[in-house]
Amino acid sequence: MGWFENYFEFDRHGTDMKTEILAGLTTFMTMAYILFVNPSILSDAMGKEAFNSLVAVTALSAGFATILMGLYAKKPFALAPGMGLNAYFAYSVVIGMGYDWRVALAAVFVEGLIFIVLSVTKVRSAIIHAIPLSQKYAVGAGIGLFLTFIGLNDVGLLTAVVNDSGVLQFTGLNASALANGDILLFFFGLFLAMVLIALRVKGSLLISIITTSVIGWITGVAPWPEHLFSTPDISYTFMQMDLQGLLNVGALGVVFAFFMVDFFDTLGTVTGLSAKAGFITKDGKVPDAEKVLLTDAIGTTVGAVLGTSTVTTYIESAAGIEEGGRTGMTALVTGLLFLGIGLFIAPLAQAIPAFATAPALVIVGYYMLSAIKDVNFADHTEAIPAFLVLITIPYTYSIADGIGIGFISYTILKLFSGRRDEIHPLMYALSIIFLAYFAYLGGAF
Repeated sequence: MGWFENYFEFDRHGTDMKTEILAGLTTFMTMAYILFVNPSILSDAMGKEAFNSLVAVTALSAGFATILMGLYAKKPFALAPGMGLNAYFAYSVVIGMGYDWRVALAAVFVEGLIFIVLSVTKVRSAIIHAIPLSQKYAVGAGIGLFLTFIGLNDVGLLTAVVNDSGVLQFTGLNASALANGDILLFFFGLFLAMVLIALRVKGSLLISIITTSVIGWITGVAPWPEHLFSTPDISYTFMQMDLQGLLNVGALGVVFAFFMVDFFDTLGTVTGLSAKAGFITKDGKVPDAEKVLLTDAIGTTVGAVLGTSTVTTYIESAAGIEEGGRTGMTALVTGLLFLGIGLFIAPLAQAIPAFATAPALVIVGYYMLSAIKDVNFADHTEAIPAFLVLITIPYTYSIADGIGIGFISYTILKLFSGRRDEIHPLMYALSIIFLAYFAYLGGAF
């Protein structure tokens, strides 16, 4: 144990082995749904015969990237194929635009290579450091609302869906579901977590998830695990990238879209999680940002080789951070669980129902929302763009869209308020890039 404690600098971060392991378990339990949601989405584009390979590939890519994050970047951030990005891959690029899924994998692969170059040259981290503190705090708070929304939607409390074009359709409270067993167990898990948190019980989110799951199994609301072990097989998707298929203008546009969404989703997630963990320095920088971003880029590239859509840093890592995880040991535990459970005991993770993990997402959303208190609301040029980020992220179901609206509005307000000296030069470039991005999404070119 001594080696781990020294390598991850437990004393400097005020943590210990028990806390880090518990945090890693919590992050994994909150993220385990991706082992089954990602294959379900991608198999719509790749064919149902790809499902078994996609389960193994999801576990492998998440486990590899998360362990790399722990050992190399030494941060408590977990990675996996990104939600939203997988939907864009399947429903927009393959089904909507008609590209073969192998061409889409090649686009993800090229995007990952571009990210590696940007990370190695420190361009990507320079962009993060150029972002105003108010925007970083607003992104963290917006992600909190986003997490809450995901939790409520996953359990069926809200009637909201993302259509085949990736557009969120929200129709309000699903009152008819309030008497359902899974909704009642969701509220049980939520109140259990709230009470445990109020009593300052360590591992409150994990206790809530496990207790609620067991009750759901016993009462028959959710099925017991049917099997304990499964055999991994990645033969269907491994090394299936069609790089030649990218040699046309339309496919290059796909690479651009993947690039934009992944870049700024990751940027928002990393800054938001860093703010929550207390990593951001007084001058607004994220320590070791280059290592974090390079890990993310390598994860995307390896994921494409294995056969999955973009691998990215997960906002659910906030669950482990809230449990006290502050070092790469948290990520190491999460990554090993992905490999262990995802590859060999997948049915057990599948048996964890949404109503058991949704309360954790809601509670983490509450915690992350607290970052908004650090925004200076007396300065309208800081507060208004922060507010726009806060509301845009959950209501568009997109971290990238929220960041774009925030950057553009921040730059415009500062510029027309006669405070252009407060605008980092990179913010002009980022605002222009986002204007082009929104124009692309709107079909302007």
